[in-house]
Amino acid sequence: MSTSDEISTNTQEATTESGTFAPGIFCWWELSTTDTAGAKNFYTNVFGWSYKDNPMGHDMVYTSFTYDGKSLGACYNQMPEQTSQGIPPNWLSYVHVTSVDETAAKVAPAGGTVLMGAMDVAEHGRMAVIQDPTGAVFGLWESKQHTGAQLVNTVGGVCWTELMTTDAAAAKPFYNAVFGWVAEAVPMPGMDYAMFKNGASTAGGVMQITPDMQGVPSHWMPYITVDDCDATVAKITENGGQIIVPPTDIPSVGRFSLFRDPQGAHLSCISLVPGSM
Repeated sequence: MSTSDEISTNTQEATTESGTFAPGIFCWWELSTTDTAGAKNFYTNVFGWSYKDNPMGHDMVYTSFTYDGKSLGACYNQMPEQTSQGIPPNWLSYVHVTSVDETAAKVAPAGGTVLMGAMDVAEHGRMAVIQDPTGAVFGLWESKQHTGAQLVNTVGGVCWTELMTTDAAAAKPFYNAVFGWVAEAVPMPGMDYAMFKNGASTAGGVMQITPDMQGVPSHWMPYITVDDCDATVAKITENGGQIIVPPTDIPSVGRFSLFRDPQGAHLSCISLVPGSM
């Protein structure tokens, strides 16, 4: 996670009421799961989210999560091809871009892979799914009618998105080539941590996976803002989740925990120090 000043800078790039985001900023978070009914039950009980099921044709339902009436993310049941490939339940984070096609064209020359090419999502927008050179997967989103989350940087919504990678030295130039992000080192005892700067603002963090995390693959991790990290952790365990990192303080920022939901998707929650956003 970042310092409080950098989290505050990140909020300037999103308008929570209108759901508009500057290019190069994460704008949407989407859960691919093996059990949407179980996932909806878990997240509504843990975070107080509500949901709305939206039929999408071909027996697919896209479920929007909301908090206080504002959209913050979504979930859907994994498609057969995802299950057959052994893809585990996961949260996918989308970066807002001006042109999905132009951004996706930068991926291969920078050493990444386009897993799903640019495609229209009805009248909502245009998307692609990308894998960076270290294996972390994220999405690109070019908005049309769907401009992104309406709730960010406040209780119930995502406030931070962080890359944990097996090779930070390879990841940093990739994201610079694709988005123009500039990695700025942040002093963190015992770890290699940096901020991805998107112009004058912060797009997210990047952390080198340490030896004690051996076996953890590269991935992007969203953080959900909560009032009380410890109380949220109690709800997670009561509702079948598994705590991976117990509540831990981040000086001058807040208190966070990493957990696995009952279907296997990983997510973090954080209660922020007052005034840090």
